[in-house]
Amino acid sequence: MARMRLSRLTFPRTLISATAVAVALSASIPVAIAADHAAPAAAPAAKLPPGPVAGTNLPKSYVLNVGKMAYIWGWPMVNMRNRYMVFSKVPENGLGDGVLPVAPLNRLTMLTDYIKPEERAVATPNQDVVYGFGLLSLEKEPVVFQVPDFGNRFWVYQLGDQRTDTLGGAGRMYGTKPGFYMVVGPNWKGKTPKGIQGVYRSPTNIAYIIPRAFLDDTAQDRQAIQPVISQVMAYPLSEYDGKVKTRDWSKIPSLSDPAGGKQGSGGETQWVKPEAFFKELPIILKEVPPQRGEEALYAWFQSILDAAAKDPAIADTLTQAALDADKEMMTPMHQYSYAGVPVGNGWVASMNGAEFGTDYYSRAAAAKANIFVNPRREAAYFGQEYDSNKARLNGASAYTLTFPKGALPPVNGFWSLTLYDAAHFFAPNEINRYSLGTKNKDLVYNADGSLTLYVQNKKPAADKLANWLPAPTGDFELFVRAYWPKAEILQNTWAPPPVIKAN
Repeated sequence: MARMRLSRLTFPRTLISATAVAVALSASIPVAIAADHAAPAAAPAAKLPPGPVAGTNLPKSYVLNVGKMAYIWGWPMVNMRNRYMVFSKVPENGLGDGVLPVAPLNRLTMLTDYIKPEERAVATPNQDVVYGFGLLSLEKEPVVFQVPDFGNRFWVYQLGDQRTDTLGGAGRMYGTKPGFYMVVGPNWKGKTPKGIQGVYRSPTNIAYIIPRAFLDDTAQDRQAIQPVISQVMAYPLSEYDGKVKTRDWSKIPSLSDPAGGKQGSGGETQWVKPEAFFKELPIILKEVPPQRGEEALYAWFQSILDAAAKDPAIADTLTQAALDADKEMMTPMHQYSYAGVPVGNGWVASMNGAEFGTDYYSRAAAAKANIFVNPRREAAYFGQEYDSNKARLNGASAYTLTFPKGALPPVNGFWSLTLYDAAHFFAPNEINRYSLGTKNKDLVYNADGSLTLYVQNKKPAADKLANWLPAPTGDFELFVRAYWPKAEILQNTWAPPPVIKAN
Protein backbone atom coordinates (compact mmCIF):
# COMPACT_ATOMS: atom_id res chain seq x y z
CA MET A 1 0.00 0.00 0.00
CA ALA A 2 1.33 3.45 -0.83
CA ARG A 3 2.30 5.49 2.24
CA MET A 4 -0.22 8.27 2.90
CA ARG A 5 0.97 11.77 3.76
CA LEU A 6 -1.04 12.78 6.81
CA SER A 7 -0.43 16.45 6.19
CA ARG A 8 -2.72 16.26 3.16
CA LEU A 9 -5.61 14.49 4.88
CA THR A 10 -8.50 16.02 6.81
CA PHE A 11 -9.71 14.07 9.82
CA PRO A 12 -13.01 14.47 11.70
CA ARG A 13 -12.60 16.25 15.01
CA THR A 14 -13.79 13.13 16.89
CA LEU A 15 -11.10 11.00 15.23
CA ILE A 16 -8.42 13.51 16.12
CA SER A 17 -9.56 13.52 19.73
CA ALA A 18 -9.63 9.74 19.89
CA THR A 19 -6.19 9.53 18.39
CA ALA A 20 -4.82 12.03 20.90
CA VAL A 21 -6.24 10.00 23.77
CA ALA A 22 -4.76 6.82 22.39
CA VAL A 23 -1.32 8.43 22.08
CA ALA A 24 -1.54 9.78 25.62
CA LEU A 25 -2.52 6.37 26.96
CA SER A 26 0.24 4.60 25.05
CA ALA A 27 2.79 6.84 26.70
CA SER A 28 1.86 5.31 30.06
CA ILE A 29 2.12 1.67 28.94
CA PRO A 30 4.86 -0.09 30.91
CA VAL A 31 8.08 -0.57 28.94
CA ALA A 32 7.89 -4.36 29.33
CA ILE A 33 4.54 -4.48 27.48
CA ALA A 34 5.59 -2.06 24.76
CA ALA A 35 8.75 -4.10 24.18
CA ASP A 36 6.66 -7.12 23.10
CA HIS A 37 5.90 -5.33 19.86
CA ALA A 38 9.30 -3.65 19.30
CA ALA A 39 11.55 -4.44 16.35
CA PRO A 40 14.50 -6.74 17.07
CA ALA A 41 17.31 -4.85 18.74
CA ALA A 42 20.38 -4.08 16.63
CA ALA A 43 23.56 -5.91 17.47
CA PRO A 44 25.87 -3.99 19.83
CA ALA A 45 28.08 -1.58 17.92
CA ALA A 46 31.23 -3.30 19.18
CA LYS A 47 30.24 -6.50 17.36
CA LEU A 48 29.63 -4.82 14.01
CA PRO A 49 32.41 -4.73 11.40
CA PRO A 50 34.44 -1.52 11.86
CA GLY A 51 34.53 -0.91 8.11
CA PRO A 52 35.02 -3.12 5.07
CA VAL A 53 35.75 -6.68 6.20
CA ALA A 54 39.50 -7.28 6.29
CA GLY A 55 40.69 -8.51 2.92
CA THR A 56 37.92 -6.85 0.90
CA ASN A 57 39.04 -5.71 -2.55
CA LEU A 58 38.88 -1.93 -2.42
CA PRO A 59 38.56 0.13 -5.62
CA LYS A 60 41.17 2.86 -6.00
CA SER A 61 38.42 5.47 -6.19
CA TYR A 62 37.12 4.37 -2.78
CA VAL A 63 40.57 4.59 -1.20
CA LEU A 64 41.15 8.01 -2.74
CA ASN A 65 37.86 9.47 -1.53
CA VAL A 66 37.99 8.06 2.00
CA GLY A 67 41.60 9.20 2.16
CA LYS A 68 40.65 12.76 1.20
CA MET A 69 37.95 12.85 3.87
CA ALA A 70 40.43 11.57 6.46
CA TYR A 71 42.88 14.27 5.39
CA ILE A 72 40.40 17.11 5.97
CA TRP A 73 39.29 15.55 9.25
CA GLY A 74 42.77 14.95 10.64
CA TRP A 75 44.71 17.94 9.25
CA PRO A 76 44.24 20.24 12.28
CA MET A 77 45.21 17.51 14.76
CA VAL A 78 48.29 16.45 12.82
CA ASN A 79 49.18 20.14 12.64
CA MET A 80 48.93 20.41 16.42
CA ARG A 81 50.91 17.22 17.02
CA ASN A 82 53.75 18.40 14.80
CA ARG A 83 53.89 21.73 16.62
CA TYR A 84 53.95 19.76 19.86
CA MET A 85 56.88 17.64 18.63
CA VAL A 86 58.84 20.77 17.72
CA PHE A 87 58.20 22.39 21.11
CA SER A 88 59.18 19.18 22.91
CA LYS A 89 62.76 19.94 21.81
CA VAL A 90 62.84 23.56 23.00
CA PRO A 91 65.40 23.74 25.85
CA GLU A 92 64.29 26.98 27.53
CA ASN A 93 62.05 30.02 27.22
CA GLY A 94 63.19 32.15 24.32
CA LEU A 95 62.49 33.67 20.93
CA GLY A 96 62.90 31.48 17.88
CA ASP A 97 65.17 33.42 15.51
CA GLY A 98 64.49 36.39 17.77
CA VAL A 99 60.87 36.48 16.59
CA LEU A 100 58.69 33.56 17.68
CA PRO A 101 57.84 33.02 21.38
CA VAL A 102 58.87 29.43 22.19
CA ALA A 103 58.95 27.51 25.45
CA PRO A 104 59.48 23.99 26.74
CA LEU A 105 56.31 21.95 27.08
CA ASN A 106 54.05 22.98 29.98
CA ARG A 107 55.41 26.52 30.04
CA LEU A 108 54.75 29.68 28.05
CA THR A 109 56.80 32.57 26.72
CA MET A 110 55.52 36.14 26.44
CA LEU A 111 56.47 38.81 23.94
CA THR A 112 56.92 42.36 25.24
CA ASP A 113 55.57 44.20 22.18
CA TYR A 114 53.63 43.47 19.00
CA ILE A 115 54.73 40.37 17.15
CA LYS A 116 57.35 41.08 14.50
CA PRO A 117 56.32 41.02 10.84
CA GLU A 118 58.88 38.30 10.07
CA GLU A 119 56.85 35.72 12.04
CA ARG A 120 55.81 32.70 9.93
CA ALA A 121 54.69 30.07 12.47
CA VAL A 122 51.03 31.15 12.54
CA ALA A 123 49.15 32.75 9.65
CA THR A 124 46.98 35.85 10.15
CA PRO A 125 48.78 37.23 13.24
CA ASN A 126 47.72 40.54 14.74
CA GLN A 127 49.55 43.63 15.90
CA ASP A 128 47.02 44.74 18.47
CA VAL A 129 48.13 42.64 21.43
CA VAL A 130 51.13 41.34 23.28
CA TYR A 131 51.09 37.61 22.64
CA GLY A 132 52.23 34.65 24.67
CA PHE A 133 52.33 31.03 23.61
CA GLY A 134 52.78 27.62 25.19
CA LEU A 135 52.05 24.00 24.32
CA LEU A 136 50.94 21.66 27.07
CA SER A 137 51.66 17.98 27.63
CA LEU A 138 48.98 17.05 30.14
CA GLU A 139 49.61 13.31 30.35
CA LYS A 140 52.64 14.18 32.45
CA GLU A 141 50.90 16.47 34.94
CA PRO A 142 48.55 19.45 35.10
CA VAL A 143 49.76 22.96 34.31
CA VAL A 144 49.21 26.06 36.45
CA PHE A 145 48.88 29.48 34.83
CA GLN A 146 48.88 32.88 36.50
CA VAL A 147 46.46 35.74 35.80
CA PRO A 148 47.74 39.14 36.97
CA ASP A 149 45.60 42.20 37.63
CA PHE A 150 45.21 43.76 34.16
CA GLY A 151 43.15 46.65 35.49
CA ASN A 152 41.04 48.14 32.69
CA ARG A 153 43.18 46.64 29.95
CA PHE A 154 41.47 44.14 27.63
CA TRP A 155 42.93 40.65 27.95
CA VAL A 156 42.05 37.06 27.18
CA TYR A 157 43.81 33.73 27.59
CA GLN A 158 42.94 31.30 24.85
CA LEU A 159 42.90 27.70 26.06
CA GLY A 160 42.45 24.99 23.45
CA ASP A 161 42.79 21.26 22.88
CA GLN A 162 44.41 19.25 20.10
CA ARG A 163 41.28 19.64 17.97
CA THR A 164 41.68 23.47 18.32
CA ASP A 165 38.42 23.66 20.30
CA THR A 166 38.18 25.89 23.35
CA LEU A 167 38.51 24.55 26.88
CA GLY A 168 36.49 27.44 28.29
CA GLY A 169 36.94 31.15 28.76
CA ALA A 170 39.48 33.11 30.77
CA GLY A 171 39.51 36.83 30.22
CA ARG A 172 38.07 40.23 30.96
CA MET A 173 34.74 39.42 29.25
CA TYR A 174 34.30 36.49 31.63
CA GLY A 175 35.08 38.45 34.77
CA THR A 176 38.05 36.18 35.48
CA LYS A 177 39.78 37.34 38.64
CA PRO A 178 43.55 37.57 39.19
CA GLY A 179 45.06 34.43 40.66
CA PHE A 180 46.11 30.87 39.87
CA TYR A 181 44.30 28.54 37.49
CA MET A 182 44.98 25.05 36.27
CA VAL A 183 44.63 22.99 33.08
CA VAL A 184 44.28 19.22 33.53
CA GLY A 185 44.20 16.31 31.10
CA PRO A 186 41.30 13.93 30.39
CA ASN A 187 42.42 11.30 32.89
CA TRP A 188 43.57 13.47 35.80
CA LYS A 189 41.91 12.52 39.08
CA GLY A 190 44.04 14.44 41.54
CA LYS A 191 43.00 16.92 44.20
CA THR A 192 42.92 20.60 43.33
CA PRO A 193 45.52 22.38 45.47
CA LYS A 194 44.57 25.19 47.80
CA GLY A 195 44.72 28.57 46.09
CA ILE A 196 43.76 27.36 42.61
CA GLN A 197 40.71 29.40 41.61
CA GLY A 198 39.58 27.43 38.58
CA VAL A 199 40.26 24.21 36.69
CA TYR A 200 40.00 23.72 32.92
CA ARG A 201 39.84 20.13 31.71
CA SER A 202 41.13 19.25 28.27
CA PRO A 203 39.69 16.21 26.44
CA THR A 204 43.14 15.72 24.87
CA ASN A 205 46.55 15.51 26.48
CA ILE A 206 47.98 17.97 23.96
CA ALA A 207 46.65 21.48 24.60
CA TYR A 208 47.76 25.09 24.25
CA ILE A 209 47.61 28.43 26.02
CA ILE A 210 47.80 31.81 24.25
CA PRO A 211 47.58 34.94 26.42
CA ARG A 212 46.66 38.17 24.61
CA ALA A 213 46.81 41.62 26.22
CA PHE A 214 45.77 44.73 24.30
CA LEU A 215 48.50 47.31 23.74
CA ASP A 216 48.10 50.91 22.58
CA ASP A 217 50.60 51.92 19.92
CA THR A 218 52.30 54.38 22.27
CA ALA A 219 55.58 54.43 24.16
CA GLN A 220 53.70 55.09 27.38
CA ASP A 221 51.58 51.96 27.11
CA ARG A 222 54.54 49.83 26.09
CA GLN A 223 56.17 50.82 29.33
CA ALA A 224 53.01 50.43 31.40
CA ILE A 225 52.34 46.85 30.28
CA GLN A 226 55.74 45.42 31.21
CA PRO A 227 55.20 44.82 34.97
CA VAL A 228 51.82 43.26 34.21
CA ILE A 229 53.00 40.75 31.61
CA SER A 230 55.97 39.82 33.79
CA GLN A 231 53.42 37.94 35.93
CA VAL A 232 51.96 35.99 32.99
CA MET A 233 53.46 32.57 33.62
CA ALA A 234 52.66 28.88 33.18
CA TYR A 235 54.47 25.95 34.76
CA PRO A 236 53.92 22.33 35.86
CA LEU A 237 51.74 21.75 38.91
CA SER A 238 54.74 20.25 40.73
CA GLU A 239 56.27 23.75 40.84
CA TYR A 240 53.17 25.42 42.26
CA ASP A 241 53.68 26.88 45.75
CA GLY A 242 50.94 29.50 45.92
CA LYS A 243 53.39 32.34 45.32
CA VAL A 244 53.27 34.57 42.24
CA LYS A 245 56.25 33.93 39.98
CA THR A 246 57.60 36.61 37.66
CA ARG A 247 59.86 36.79 34.62
CA ASP A 248 61.40 39.72 32.80
CA TRP A 249 60.43 38.68 29.29
CA SER A 250 62.69 41.33 27.76
CA LYS A 251 65.70 39.32 28.90
CA ILE A 252 65.16 35.94 27.27
CA PRO A 253 67.59 34.46 24.76
CA SER A 254 67.21 34.19 21.02
CA LEU A 255 67.12 30.55 19.96
CA SER A 256 67.38 28.93 16.57
CA ASP A 257 63.98 28.48 14.95
CA PRO A 258 62.75 25.19 16.45
CA ALA A 259 60.68 24.45 13.33
CA GLY A 260 63.78 24.54 11.18
CA GLY A 261 62.33 27.14 8.83
CA LYS A 262 63.37 30.67 8.01
CA GLN A 263 61.31 33.42 9.54
CA GLY A 264 60.08 36.07 7.14
CA SER A 265 60.16 34.01 3.95
CA GLY A 266 57.21 32.65 2.01
CA GLY A 267 54.04 31.40 3.69
CA GLU A 268 53.35 29.64 6.96
CA THR A 269 55.72 26.95 8.22
CA GLN A 270 54.60 23.65 6.69
CA TRP A 271 53.34 21.88 9.79
CA VAL A 272 51.52 19.18 7.81
CA LYS A 273 53.33 17.39 5.00
CA PRO A 274 50.84 15.45 2.88
CA GLU A 275 53.32 12.74 1.94
CA ALA A 276 53.74 11.90 5.63
CA PHE A 277 50.12 12.41 6.72
CA PHE A 278 48.96 8.77 6.68
CA LYS A 279 52.01 7.72 8.68
CA GLU A 280 50.97 10.22 11.36
CA LEU A 281 47.21 9.68 11.33
CA PRO A 282 47.36 6.37 13.28
CA ILE A 283 48.92 8.29 16.17
CA ILE A 284 46.04 10.78 16.12
CA LEU A 285 43.43 8.00 16.26
CA LYS A 286 45.11 6.64 19.38
CA GLU A 287 45.89 9.84 21.26
CA VAL A 288 42.77 11.93 20.52
CA PRO A 289 39.67 10.30 22.03
CA PRO A 290 36.62 10.28 19.74
CA GLN A 291 33.90 12.79 20.43
CA ARG A 292 30.47 11.39 21.12
CA GLY A 293 29.26 9.64 17.97
CA GLU A 294 32.67 9.57 16.29
CA GLU A 295 33.46 5.96 17.14
CA ALA A 296 32.25 4.70 13.76
CA LEU A 297 34.28 7.36 11.96
CA TYR A 298 37.42 6.31 13.83
CA ALA A 299 36.76 2.67 12.96
CA TRP A 300 36.19 3.57 9.32
CA PHE A 301 39.49 5.45 9.04
CA GLN A 302 41.29 2.69 10.94
CA SER A 303 39.99 0.09 8.50
CA ILE A 304 41.62 1.81 5.56
CA LEU A 305 44.86 2.30 7.50
CA ASP A 306 44.84 -1.43 8.30
CA ALA A 307 44.32 -2.21 4.63
CA ALA A 308 47.20 0.08 3.67
CA ALA A 309 49.47 -1.64 6.19
CA LYS A 310 48.95 -4.92 4.31
CA ASP A 311 48.90 -3.64 0.73
CA PRO A 312 51.58 -1.24 -0.59
CA ALA A 313 49.30 -0.25 -3.48
CA ILE A 314 46.64 0.99 -1.06
CA ALA A 315 49.31 2.83 0.94
CA ASP A 316 50.50 4.55 -2.25
CA THR A 317 46.92 5.49 -3.11
CA LEU A 318 46.43 7.04 0.33
CA THR A 319 49.55 9.13 -0.15
CA GLN A 320 48.14 10.30 -3.47
CA ALA A 321 44.86 11.10 -1.73
CA ALA A 322 46.70 13.33 0.74
CA LEU A 323 48.58 15.12 -2.02
CA ASP A 324 45.37 15.62 -4.00
CA ALA A 325 43.39 16.83 -0.98
CA ASP A 326 46.12 19.27 -0.03
CA LYS A 327 46.03 20.82 -3.49
CA GLU A 328 42.33 20.52 -4.33
CA MET A 329 40.78 21.32 -0.94
CA MET A 330 43.24 22.76 1.57
CA THR A 331 44.62 25.30 -0.90
CA PRO A 332 41.21 26.92 -1.62
CA MET A 333 40.36 26.75 2.09
CA HIS A 334 43.34 29.01 2.73
CA GLN A 335 41.29 31.84 1.23
CA TYR A 336 39.19 33.88 3.65
CA SER A 337 36.34 33.54 1.16
CA TYR A 338 36.02 29.87 2.07
CA ALA A 339 36.62 30.21 5.81
CA GLY A 340 33.23 31.46 6.90
CA VAL A 341 29.79 32.84 6.05
CA PRO A 342 29.07 35.95 3.93
CA VAL A 343 27.82 38.71 6.25
CA GLY A 344 27.53 41.69 3.94
CA ASN A 345 29.56 44.03 1.74
CA GLY A 346 31.65 41.11 0.52
CA TRP A 347 33.01 40.25 3.98
CA VAL A 348 33.10 36.67 5.23
CA ALA A 349 33.07 35.74 8.93
CA SER A 350 33.65 32.51 10.81
CA MET A 351 30.70 31.64 13.05
CA ASN A 352 32.04 28.83 15.23
CA GLY A 353 35.71 29.51 15.84
CA ALA A 354 37.28 27.21 18.44
CA GLU A 355 33.88 25.54 18.91
CA PHE A 356 33.88 23.33 15.83
CA GLY A 357 32.56 20.10 17.30
CA THR A 358 31.96 17.87 14.29
CA ASP A 359 32.10 20.70 11.74
CA TYR A 360 35.22 19.25 10.17
CA TYR A 361 35.18 21.62 7.21
CA SER A 362 35.24 24.82 9.30
CA ARG A 363 37.86 23.38 11.63
CA ALA A 364 40.19 22.55 8.72
CA ALA A 365 39.53 25.89 6.98
CA ALA A 366 40.32 27.82 10.16
CA ALA A 367 43.43 25.75 10.80
CA LYS A 368 44.66 26.46 7.29
CA ALA A 369 43.82 30.17 7.13
CA ASN A 370 43.98 31.33 10.75
CA ILE A 371 44.73 28.59 13.28
CA PHE A 372 44.22 29.44 16.99
CA VAL A 373 41.12 31.54 16.36
CA ASN A 374 39.22 32.57 19.47
CA PRO A 375 35.58 31.69 20.09
CA ARG A 376 33.37 34.31 18.43
CA ARG A 377 32.14 35.70 21.75
CA GLU A 378 35.80 36.60 22.42
CA ALA A 379 36.77 37.77 18.93
CA ALA A 380 34.86 38.08 15.68
CA TYR A 381 36.84 37.94 12.45
CA PHE A 382 35.93 39.32 9.03
CA GLY A 383 37.99 38.52 5.92
CA GLN A 384 37.97 40.30 2.56
CA GLU A 385 39.82 39.69 -0.72
CA TYR A 386 37.71 41.76 -3.15
CA ASP A 387 36.55 45.32 -3.63
CA SER A 388 32.91 46.37 -3.94
CA ASN A 389 33.02 45.52 -7.67
CA LYS A 390 34.22 42.00 -6.86
CA ALA A 391 37.68 42.67 -8.29
CA ARG A 392 40.70 41.19 -6.48
CA LEU A 393 42.40 43.61 -4.08
CA ASN A 394 45.74 44.62 -5.58
CA GLY A 395 48.32 47.29 -4.89
CA ALA A 396 47.99 48.66 -8.40
CA SER A 397 44.80 50.34 -7.17
CA ALA A 398 43.93 52.52 -4.18
CA TYR A 399 40.95 51.83 -1.91
CA THR A 400 38.97 53.43 0.90
CA LEU A 401 36.88 52.05 3.74
CA THR A 402 34.55 54.52 5.41
CA PHE A 403 32.87 53.75 8.71
CA PRO A 404 29.83 56.05 9.07
CA LYS A 405 29.49 58.07 12.26
CA GLY A 406 28.55 55.74 15.09
CA ALA A 407 29.21 52.63 12.98
CA LEU A 408 32.70 51.62 14.02
CA PRO A 409 32.92 47.92 14.86
CA PRO A 410 30.65 47.53 17.93
CA VAL A 411 32.94 46.10 20.61
CA ASN A 412 33.53 46.12 24.31
CA GLY A 413 37.20 45.39 23.73
CA PHE A 414 38.98 46.71 20.64
CA TRP A 415 38.85 46.57 16.85
CA SER A 416 41.37 46.72 14.05
CA LEU A 417 41.77 46.55 10.28
CA THR A 418 44.86 44.56 9.25
CA LEU A 419 46.40 44.14 5.81
CA TYR A 420 48.04 40.87 4.79
CA ASP A 421 49.77 39.61 1.68
CA ALA A 422 48.30 36.66 -0.22
CA ALA A 423 49.93 34.24 2.23
CA HIS A 424 48.16 35.90 5.22
CA PHE A 425 51.27 37.59 6.62
CA PHE A 426 52.26 41.23 7.06
CA ALA A 427 53.36 43.01 3.89
CA PRO A 428 56.62 44.99 4.40
CA ASN A 429 56.19 48.74 3.99
CA GLU A 430 58.14 51.95 4.51
CA ILE A 431 56.41 52.99 7.75
CA ASN A 432 56.16 49.51 9.32
CA ARG A 433 52.42 49.84 9.73
CA TYR A 434 50.30 46.72 9.36
CA SER A 435 46.99 47.61 11.01
CA LEU A 436 44.83 50.51 12.14
CA GLY A 437 42.20 50.64 14.86
CA THR A 438 41.61 51.22 18.53
CA LYS A 439 45.33 51.16 19.26
CA ASN A 440 45.92 54.25 17.10
CA LYS A 441 45.26 57.46 19.02
CA ASP A 442 45.87 59.83 16.08
CA LEU A 443 43.24 58.67 13.58
CA VAL A 444 41.63 61.64 11.82
CA TYR A 445 37.82 61.66 11.54
CA ASN A 446 35.87 63.40 8.80
CA ALA A 447 33.82 66.54 9.49
CA ASP A 448 30.62 64.48 9.66
CA GLY A 449 32.09 62.12 12.28
CA SER A 450 32.78 59.26 9.87
CA LEU A 451 36.17 57.57 9.62
CA THR A 452 37.86 56.88 6.27
CA LEU A 453 40.85 54.56 6.06
CA TYR A 454 43.09 54.69 2.99
CA VAL A 455 44.48 51.41 1.68
CA GLN A 456 47.03 51.91 -1.08
CA ASN A 457 50.62 51.32 -2.10
CA LYS A 458 51.68 54.92 -2.66
CA LYS A 459 51.96 57.36 0.23
CA PRO A 460 48.86 59.61 0.31
CA ALA A 461 48.70 63.34 0.97
CA ALA A 462 49.87 64.53 4.37
CA ASP A 463 46.34 64.99 5.74
CA LYS A 464 45.65 61.29 5.09
CA LEU A 465 48.87 59.79 6.46
CA ALA A 466 47.49 58.97 9.91
CA ASN A 467 44.73 56.89 8.28
CA TRP A 468 46.97 55.20 5.71
CA LEU A 469 47.29 51.41 5.65
CA PRO A 470 50.14 50.63 3.24
CA ALA A 471 49.54 47.94 0.61
CA PRO A 472 52.06 45.87 -1.34
CA THR A 473 52.34 46.06 -5.13
CA GLY A 474 50.59 42.72 -5.65
CA ASP A 475 47.47 40.99 -4.34
CA PHE A 476 46.56 41.47 -0.70
CA GLU A 477 43.76 40.85 1.81
CA LEU A 478 42.02 42.79 4.55
CA PHE A 479 40.96 41.47 7.92
CA VAL A 480 38.79 43.09 10.59
CA ARG A 481 39.05 41.96 14.21
CA ALA A 482 36.41 42.77 16.80
CA TYR A 483 37.42 41.62 20.27
CA TRP A 484 34.62 41.19 22.80
CA PRO A 485 32.01 41.91 20.13
CA LYS A 486 28.64 43.40 20.99
CA ALA A 487 25.27 41.92 20.08
CA GLU A 488 25.12 43.62 16.66
CA ILE A 489 28.07 41.50 15.54
CA LEU A 490 27.02 38.30 17.26
CA GLN A 491 23.56 38.60 15.70
CA ASN A 492 25.01 39.48 12.27
CA THR A 493 23.28 42.84 12.01
CA TRP A 494 26.61 44.66 11.51
CA ALA A 495 29.23 44.15 8.82
CA PRO A 496 32.37 46.10 7.88
CA PRO A 497 31.88 48.73 5.18
CA PRO A 498 32.53 47.94 1.50
CA VAL A 499 36.02 48.34 0.10
CA ILE A 500 35.74 51.08 -2.52
CA LYS A 501 38.22 51.33 -5.36
CA ALA A 502 39.42 54.93 -5.51
CA ASN A 503 41.37 54.69 -8.78
